[in-house]
Amino acid sequence: MKHTLQQIFRSPKFVVGFSIFAAIVLIVIIYPIFITDPPLGIIGQGTFFPPGIYVSAYDSLGSPKYILNLSDAATKRIAAKLGDQERTDIHDWLVADGIPESEIDIHDTEKLLEQWAQNYDPNKKVQGMTFAKQRYYQRLDTSLKGLLSTEGAIIAQKNPETGALEESSMIKQADYVNVSEVASVRFLPFGTDNFGRDVLTELVAATRTSLQIGLVAGLVATLIGLTLGLLAGYVGGMVDDVINFITNLFIVIPSFVLLILISYSVGQEQRGPFLVATVIGLTAWPWTARAVRAQVISLRNRDHVNLSKLSGHSIVHIILTDILPYIASYVIMALILQISSGILAEAGLSILGLGPKTTETPTLGLMMNWAMIYQAHIQGRWWAYFPVLMTIALITFSMNLMNTGLDQVFNPALRD
Repeated sequence: MKHTLQQIFRSPKFVVGFSIFAAIVLIVIIYPIFITDPPLGIIGQGTFFPPGIYVSAYDSLGSPKYILNLSDAATKRIAAKLGDQERTDIHDWLVADGIPESEIDIHDTEKLLEQWAQNYDPNKKVQGMTFAKQRYYQRLDTSLKGLLSTEGAIIAQKNPETGALEESSMIKQADYVNVSEVASVRFLPFGTDNFGRDVLTELVAATRTSLQIGLVAGLVATLIGLTLGLLAGYVGGMVDDVINFITNLFIVIPSFVLLILISYSVGQEQRGPFLVATVIGLTAWPWTARAVRAQVISLRNRDHVNLSKLSGHSIVHIILTDILPYIASYVIMALILQISSGILAEAGLSILGLGPKTTETPTLGLMMNWAMIYQAHIQGRWWAYFPVLMTIALITFSMNLMNTGLDQVFNPALRD
């Protein structure tokens, strides 16, 4: 056993795959210890907040102010609100409004904003412009207000006696606050999703659930396939014919079609993660059974098996002690592939809306489903789906690497 483990961990492919998979599992275990927020808790009053560090604007007003004379501050402010796309959009509106294109210079910020301020009217209807585009230009106009201003912002408070607003302080454009001195700060490395939920916290919980689904599905499929494969390969005869008939029947009908039919027949409220995993396992065993049967047929007439038969040992004893240990490595590799396939199957079902119920536990597939329904890919909200895709890819890639490494260790034909 010790020698076998040494061989396994000398395989570069297995070590790389195992390291990636172990890192994912460690994150799934450690992250909830430090971040105890509910994975489906809504923290953002809106959809698809971009990744970044969010500072309470209210708390920042009361934080100590520091004057920093940064020459590029105005340039950065303008670039943040008036990028190439915004300049092009302003150009298109001005042209549609009748201004000659030769008079518009999108690189001259001051002139461009001056033309915009003089000509833009939120109530004006430009021919061929959709309502959504009109709303976009209204939001753009709001964001451009005072962009070139060098004056500070006045903070006013209501006088409790008169009810009138009175100036309490002014925030100059050179005033800065230290983030560490702001009371309320939240780091959202992956932003929020369509419901305003922290994508990273949701992703960790979804990864944990998907790994559990893959593990349960893999165990169920491997156990069924192993049992039927051992019986068909060793007993043979009528038992082999019946098991082969059932196996061929499942192979002819695509397993994913069976998954869709079974999941559709089960109500949404009854489709929990464990039930979905069990259904996946019940439809994914045929190729394991076929492969195990082929392995057992090559072993059942070996000398040590014949000797065990002559010794009067039972079929169960022979299968468990004389055959199973010789195919144990193959069974482990099959289990790894079944776990990986189970995770992908759940993702596919959930994208179609046939995965676990959506109100309790997130999964990687459900996160993809939510991102697709709310058109994150069309709106360019990459943080809502790309981390999920990368997580699924890393899990399956690491497990396939581990399987390839094990195959090189246990298959003499593949050894260097």
